[in-house]
Amino acid sequence: MVGRAKSKDLVEVFGYEPDDTTSSVRSLWRLGACPFTNKACTKANHDGSITYGTCSVTSAYGDCIICPNRLYENNYAALRRIATNVFGDDAEFVLFEEYVRRRDEAGIFAVALGQNSGREVKIGKNLSMDWVLAKVCNGALVEYAGIEVQSIDITGNYRDGWHAYRNAKPGVIESIPSSGHGLNWANVHKRLIPQIIRKGRVYASSEMVKSGLHFVVPEIVYRKFEEIIGADIQIVAGGAPDIITIHTYSLSPAMGHGKQRSLLAEREISVSLDEFAQRFISGPNLPSGMLLDSAVMRVLGLENALNRAPSAP
Repeated sequence: MVGRAKSKDLVEVFGYEPDDTTSSVRSLWRLGACPFTNKACTKANHDGSITYGTCSVTSAYGDCIICPNRLYENNYAALRRIATNVFGDDAEFVLFEEYVRRRDEAGIFAVALGQNSGREVKIGKNLSMDWVLAKVCNGALVEYAGIEVQSIDITGNYRDGWHAYRNAKPGVIESIPSSGHGLNWANVHKRLIPQIIRKGRVYASSEMVKSGLHFVVPEIVYRKFEEIIGADIQIVAGGAPDIITIHTYSLSPAMGHGKQRSLLAEREISVSLDEFAQRFISGPNLPSGMLLDSAVMRVLGLENALNRAPSAP
């Protein structure tokens, strides 16, 4: 049994506990394979020589998913659930490869178009949609919906801990150093929220989109969204182009070696895209100009001069 790190730690590597030396689990380490997409893991170092496979890590708020592919467990169950909610039980969810094989069949398909299924839909010079879920009925596109899947990036690194887990031997007690990772919460307002608003606007302007944008995200990460837009944002009925529907997930308790933790559906809420955007721009938690004044003075080392009248030139 490996001695787990005592503070910051890795929670899942290649879909399992990092100290799991079960042969089937370690084969994923050797292959660099993601068990949730059944493809090569995309989390590698800068030169591609090491595939880390880290799915989730500890945080001050609980175990947090850091790879969006972790949200695709059970053959894209989260996307399948959205397809059923949007298009009904009659639409058969298929990935692009299966759709190509069956394109000439009569019937209703919910075709997932994304990086792991065909390719991402790209528009303009630099806008890529994570997933487009297209309803195709008897060979004709009837409507489609957007799905964005986001986790959170790390700061720092977990290399020492990861290498210690990789080199662990069955039955040998070893000390694992604490991880050096942090979570890049600044990206919530720098990148994640603006991206959701921008893409939501595009979907809302389409004549073929009826249910707006669906946003799949770890519950812990969405709580950070709420610190910016406010947890009291009005909940509305879904099923309109100018609506964002948020689907949050958390990890189940650890299951033991050789077993994966499962995703637990936490919340499904719909909000107005306009209110979501407005709250980001000028929401209840936006700092005041006075706080900015104080911060500038503090950096200059002039805190005590803030309330003094300026001297005459």
